[in-house]
Amino acid sequence: MGWFWAIIVGLVLGLIAKAIIPGKQHLPLWLTVILGMIGAIAGNAIARAAGVDATSGIDWWRHVFQLVMAIIFVGLGDRAWTASRGDRRRA
Repeated sequence: MGWFWAIIVGLVLGLIAKAIIPGKQHLPLWLTVILGMIGAIAGNAIARAAGVDATSGIDWWRHVFQLVMAIIFVGLGDRAWTASRGDRRRA
């Protein structure tokens, strides 16, 4: 069941990240989900290092770290995807 939730969280974070990043992203959905999952994992690691990974109630700071990392990974992933496809035009 852990992988199912990781995919759901990756999908949600990846789509939110794509909505926040200005302009059009050229990433396919599967790559958006993977980068969202990586962002969630990196955000959890940062939250753990900051000591805010397990608080009483909703872990808002952990979610903020996850979203910020998903935005970073989706943004960098989009640049890499666009460069690898040879499409230098940015819409």
